[in-house]
Amino acid sequence: MVLKTFNLEEETYKKFSEFCRQNGISMSKQIDIFIKAQLEEKPKVRAEYLCRLEAIRKGKFIKVGGIEDFKKRYA
Repeated sequence: MVLKTFNLEEETYKKFSEFCRQNGISMSKQIDIFIKAQLEEKPKVRAEYLCRLEAIRKGKFIKVGGIEDFKKRYA
């Protein structure tokens, strides 16, 4: 195990520290789990996020065209 120092906003630290204390969990272990999840080759994505992403993909978009069309329209 390695001891490292990170800079956090004071309010963030206080809230997370309180959360961990109330739930009887180790703050260090939660950070370790988070970092490992970020490094996974195929990170797990929540179904809720996938639903939101699909809704965004199906949204109404303005067709801009190429860069020249964009410049004509918005320049």
